Amino acid sequence: MVSSRLRADTTLDPSAPDTQNARLDPKAIDSWLTIREDGRVTIRTGKMELGQGITTAIAQVAAEELNMDIAAIDVHLAETEYTPNEGYTAGSMSIQSSAMSVRKAAASARERLLDLAAQELALAKGSLELQDGLVQGGGKSISIYALLKGKQFAASISSDVPLYATSRRKIVGQSIARMDIKHILTGEPHFIHDLRFPEMVHARIVRPPAHGAKLLAIDDRAIAQLPGLAKLVRVGSLVAVIAEDEYKSITLSEAVAPHLTWKFEKALPVGELLRDHIRSLPTDSKTDKQSEGWSDQVISDSVVRHQASYFKPYIMHAANGPSCAIARYTDGKLSVWTHSQGVYPLRGAIAGLLGLKEELIHIKGVPGAGCYGHNGADDVAAEAALLAMEFPDRHIRLQWMREEENAWEPYGTAMAMELEAALDREGRIQGWKYDLWSDDHGVRPGGDADNLLPAWYIEKGHGAAKSGFRGGATRNAEPYYIIPHMHLRSHIFRGPLRRSSLRGLGAYANVFAIEAFMDELAEKAAADPIEFRLNHLRDSRATDCLRMLQREVRKVNCHDGEGIGVAFARYKNAAAYCAIAAHVSVDSRKGNVTVHKLWAVVDAGEVINPDGLKNQIEGGMVQSISWGLMEEVNFDDTHVTNLTWASYPILRFQEAPAIQIDIIDRPHEAPLGAGEAAQGPATAALVNAIYRAAGIRVRELPIIKALRVTGVGDRSSISHENPINFGQFIFCI
Repeated sequence: MVSSRLRADTTLDPSAPDTQNARLDPKAIDSWLTIREDGRVTIRTGKMELGQGITTAIAQVAAEELNMDIAAIDVHLAETEYTPNEGYTAGSMSIQSSAMSVRKAAASARERLLDLAAQELALAKGSLELQDGLVQGGGKSISIYALLKGKQFAASISSDVPLYATSRRKIVGQSIARMDIKHILTGEPHFIHDLRFPEMVHARIVRPPAHGAKLLAIDDRAIAQLPGLAKLVRVGSLVAVIAEDEYKSITLSEAVAPHLTWKFEKALPVGELLRDHIRSLPTDSKTDKQSEGWSDQVISDSVVRHQASYFKPYIMHAANGPSCAIARYTDGKLSVWTHSQGVYPLRGAIAGLLGLKEELIHIKGVPGAGCYGHNGADDVAAEAALLAMEFPDRHIRLQWMREEENAWEPYGTAMAMELEAALDREGRIQGWKYDLWSDDHGVRPGGDADNLLPAWYIEKGHGAAKSGFRGGATRNAEPYYIIPHMHLRSHIFRGPLRRSSLRGLGAYANVFAIEAFMDELAEKAAADPIEFRLNHLRDSRATDCLRMLQREVRKVNCHDGEGIGVAFARYKNAAAYCAIAAHVSVDSRKGNVTVHKLWAVVDAGEVINPDGLKNQIEGGMVQSISWGLMEEVNFDDTHVTNLTWASYPILRFQEAPAIQIDIIDRPHEAPLGAGEAAQGPATAALVNAIYRAAGIRVRELPIIKALRVTGVGDRSSISHENPINFGQFIFCI
């Protein structure tokens, strides 16, 4: 059992912080950092470590501005009442928002310390140097803790403070090893799943047979005879067991299930293709962009017209570790340990769920398995909190099982995209028409209890989940290319499955469709796919990425059955630039695809940690290949059926391709979010490479399902077009 006091810098420390930061004014230095008596510095961030390496990157920017060894920096992750409220760790915004806030706070702290030292030592500020916790000059020195005399800075962050990152840059821009890797590799307690408390009990939810099911009856007499049951909890249609031992909680949940009677409907659509079903649903339609002078005649009167439709199914977050949380209710106060991406929004949602005041709820963020968006972390935290209220004064650990994670998490929604374009006589795009069908994205709690899974079952007046973020559906729906006449329209439906944010939101499907279509247009124009893209770009940073990628793939010689495909996007049309190429071979007889190598060229502005950036892009590429090749949520008329890794396969280690990533570092540009930059281009490059290799244009995901046309495949999802010999072009067939 983990002790109640672990190493000082760990997020697994279950004790309360040494000091509570009551003000938490984001403009105040003290909200972001504290200098401790031993000379170490604690940096506070409202963001969560999700495996993206934000802990190390934030430590780097702080160490740079304070001119300290990074080993003397501790980073305290999101915790209510102690760290700033930075909303969600989402949208690839952690470096742009939190790290830059920490940078200015640390630089402001440095300048304040130099001012204080100048007064204390009676020396000119310009003669002093802050290094490794000491201010020195003129043969004198004083520690930064002594300068503050144990008090806070009580000063605001300066907006125009000088930055060492621009003048010195010794730590920022270096591939500093991640601060958490040692703990993970050596098996030390690090994740929420590892956290233990004395006398902690374990719980399991007894799940209903279908979403929306209502509990009609429960055989209390039979259940009361089950040995080892500390308590059976029933709140409306939510049923849970609590036991002293985790394994006992599992066996009890299985034993209780036959004694429950449920009412539910067979409400999920079966027997109809999902791509057709979502197109048939009522929609909230909106014209998101229309160029001046647009009319359908732009396309109908063109020299060359082309039209294509694309589809992406529901896909899971597929976190390797199922969601977990711990909660304790005692003396009228609730404490929750969670790997939620937003501790403050979660606190508001739990307050509404339980009828507690927010100030009576304390939520501490602890790293969990990769979430890649809004998975079950908030739901399990809310369930644990509810159970803690029913079983007070003990820490209650609630661990979801693999089957629960797969069946009950909110998925990345299915999407359909329909494109039509016109080319002029020079092979340039003159008109572009884009229609997309999507459920909304980003249905996070956001302070609203209705978006928590247990709210659907406790029968306390909470309604169905609220609508999410429409802009998530249209993310990257507008091409980053120069197109004179454009018409973009979105159709938002309410689909059959629970949905929310999945890494990249709508950008994944939109970029897949746009970049596959760009390749098809390049073919219509008899143009090299990269040159075709370059001819429609004016942003030099975008063209730099594509030119560098072009030089790399020109070195590759393809054999029969092999091909190279490319794709490009700028995430959100405002964040990181990412150009990707894929080298594949296709066994047309078996419908198998082998991805030999992926290349990426990335421009994320100023790079804080090159290795961290590469890890983000590499992970995104591998995940995207897995999504595109094989991932799809399946269901019958009552529930999701992919409950195990056997029925929901993801890319295996031995299937992962070789990867080469080149970074264009721009130290004098603002850093750009990159965690979701690679997903869309990677799958688009993959389908484009398959076309080069086999002459098969896949427009419907997953690819493996589409390719296996012999015996088990669905021929309707594949367009067989005459392959072109590009001659001097770089793409072989």
